[in-house]
Amino acid sequence: MMPPESVESVMNRFVEFINTANEDLAREVISPNAVFHAPSHPEPLRGPEGYMEVIGMMRSGLPDVQWTLEEMVREGDTVAARFTMRGTHEGEFFGIPASGNKVSVQAMNFYYLADGRIVGERGQPDLLGVMQQIGAVPAP
Repeated sequence: MMPPESVESVMNRFVEFINTANEDLAREVISPNAVFHAPSHPEPLRGPEGYMEVIGMMRSGLPDVQWTLEEMVREGDTVAARFTMRGTHEGEFFGIPASGNKVSVQAMNFYYLADGRIVGERGQPDLLGVMQQIGAVPAP
């Protein structure tokens, strides 16, 4: 089991990676064998390349997208993390043309760590909130 400061370090580097899309950081914090389950993709994505694909998709619709790690809870080598995702809808996103709208939603993700890297993730971003905020779905 990784010590708490190592888990915190991996998560901080991961947040830096997702906010910069730095491929070197991706390889540093994500295992080549990592498996990611993203609601945007029917099949799991794998390794740093798979995560870069998700980041690229997000950045194509929300070029200034940034994630803030609001809180995390650790049990063993599993981390539950709550993020706020913010960005501006300046490109096509899930087939919806740019609206210029600002987006701010929560995401709840589970991360699985081993040997100082992320080996898996199950993410639950608030895609309905995003779609409402970009005008694709009526807000309640």
